[in-house]
Amino acid sequence: MNLSVQEMLPQELELVIDYFHDATPEHLEMLGVDPTRLPSASVWRERYAMEYSRPVEQRAALVLIWKLDNAPIGFSSADKIKFGSHANMHLHILKSEDRRSGCGTACVVKSAQLYFAMLKLERLFCEPNAFNVGPNRTLQRAGFKYLKTHNTVPGPLNFHQAVTRWVLERDK
Repeated sequence: MNLSVQEMLPQELELVIDYFHDATPEHLEMLGVDPTRLPSASVWRERYAMEYSRPVEQRAALVLIWKLDNAPIGFSSADKIKFGSHANMHLHILKSEDRRSGCGTACVVKSAQLYFAMLKLERLFCEPNAFNVGPNRTLQRAGFKYLKTHNTVPGPLNFHQAVTRWVLERDK
């Protein structure tokens, strides 16, 4: 089993767009995503093209791809980036049959290492839907510390919901 995590190439970004646009309403609800807030594929492509034209230090988002034996199994994205300080992380396994396999924890650990290195972070936050057990357990297993559960709109794709706030701090 060969697991790798790396920055997603521009030609791989379609995977993210398809993941959200092809998701069932039930899956989007579990993620806390409001389907009416999903941008069109063309708008999403334009946003990614703009992000990838900037140096990492100036990006509003960074996307990583997770591969098992060189085949994509998931991805992570970071947003709310304050270079040199903190960012928020999101995590997604593409297929339901790949969830609960244990790969997610290893991918989150590798993703966090990349975010800390590429964005020079001191803290990495993650706020999954409080009722989505999988990512909450994964974050705990990956060494994130529980901070609180609160109600918020975590991002531009989301509806108001209960989220669990986790943090991972740079090793001193």
